[in-house]
Amino acid sequence: MRDHDRPFGLLDPVLSAGHSSGKVCLLAVSDEPSEALAANPGPAGSVDLIVACGDLPFEYLSSLMNALDVPLVFVPGNHDPDLSGYRATRAGLMTRAGIPVRAPWPDGAVNADGRVVDLAGLRIAGLGGCPRYSSGPNQYSNRQQARRALALRARARCRRLRRGGAVDLLITHAPPRDAGDDDDAPHRGFIALHGLAGALRPTLLLHGHVHPRGGQAGPVWLKSGTPVVNVTGWHRMWVRPRAGDPRAR
Repeated sequence: MRDHDRPFGLLDPVLSAGHSSGKVCLLAVSDEPSEALAANPGPAGSVDLIVACGDLPFEYLSSLMNALDVPLVFVPGNHDPDLSGYRATRAGLMTRAGIPVRAPWPDGAVNADGRVVDLAGLRIAGLGGCPRYSSGPNQYSNRQQARRALALRARARCRRLRRGGAVDLLITHAPPRDAGDDDDAPHRGFIALHGLAGALRPTLLLHGHVHPRGGQAGPVWLKSGTPVVNVTGWHRMWVRPRAGDPRAR
């Protein structure tokens, strides 16, 4: 397949060359902060958007945002604080339980958990959390995550009917079941993510949570045709937007 026909591509992290017109270049991060990258983001090169798949200190994400001067979208992981209940008013004021508060995540970052958002020319759907293994936050049973996935499908459908276009990225913390997950209970994937990916048909599903053994593996392909990439650590990649493509409607 010719490069200009491909919907996404993984870029060598040591290369900082620019990217072709029409593609959105991402810095995807999860789980393992890089002190070297935080001290010198130069190896990340020129990127349009930071995508964070959970379990990273908000201070680290803030430093990447400030250094690269680009937007950041994220979903929470099981080691992140409980972020439920935060709501932004139409005036941009953040509230929780109706009380004005300051969100714990970096200023300007977008929490996409259970939402569909448009950033840097991409339409992004997010679903954070991992399988329940303790009483900590951002953990769900398969049934709970299935309900959350159905709600996200409905939001994506409404967004598509109102504005047209398709979902470009699905970002999660845990992977789909049997698609890059592990055998232990906390690191098993969610069954519901298969149906979610099949309904949304994203160009790419990015996740973290599972620490790869023996080096970073390549994409795992779901039956729906969606490639799944584990972005633990940090990775550069490009995605060709489909949101404005009438063929994707």
